[in-house]
Amino acid sequence: MKRLIPLIALAALALMGFREPEVPDMEQIRAEVTDPASAYYYPKLMARYERNETVMTLDDYRRLYLGYIFEEDFNPYRTSPYAGLVEELYFKSHHSKSECDQIIKYAELSLKDDPFNLQQIDYLIYALREKKKNNLANIWQYRLNHILETIVSTGTGLDRDHAWYVINPQHEYFLLNKMGRVASNFEFQEPWFDHITVEPKGPKDSTHYYFNSQHFLRQYRLKFPTDDSEDTDEIGPRDVDAD
Repeated sequence: MKRLIPLIALAALALMGFREPEVPDMEQIRAEVTDPASAYYYPKLMARYERNETVMTLDDYRRLYLGYIFEEDFNPYRTSPYAGLVEELYFKSHHSKSECDQIIKYAELSLKDDPFNLQQIDYLIYALREKKKNNLANIWQYRLNHILETIVSTGTGLDRDHAWYVINPQHEYFLLNKMGRVASNFEFQEPWFDHITVEPKGPKDSTHYYFNSQHFLRQYRLKFPTDDSEDTDEIGPRDVDAD
């Protein structure tokens, strides 16, 4: 089934021209976001994000997004009970005002449960623009652009050494979708890489992208251990449903 809600342009990728991608130091980020004396202490960062501060830098967003895996409620496979309540609306090409109100209501509820549900942010922006609430839509667009900028700031995605870092496997497909790419195959590559093949756009076009799933998988298995994952340093293939 094809979703007909229009996609919003990925301005974040254009913003990357001024800064080279940099592999994140996750141990440093963990130390900073868990230290109450740090300027990057996570509750402080999230409060700034929720105040809609437009002075937050890429470094702030890298700690906000990547540092979320160290929060107590982090679960990359959690599904909000609100996310699917109006799912039938997502496949319509046009929406009434009341339908937009429903999309907004449940997107906002979903984001209270999972602040980095990028698909729900996308739905929210769409519905807000349909309701002519452009100032609020612009705030959410700014947030989404900078989250996506954060992901692409972690590498090029073109090989394992420069794989993109994400905190949720759904973000892999969301990013590629925003780049106008259509995924054709998924492969987990040891020890912790998600390899996604996309349909080519031309004879010299890259058709392979890599994502580093090491850190969100490790945090997931620390918080939700199973009998076969007691050693969290050994991260094997996906054994949980990402849907």
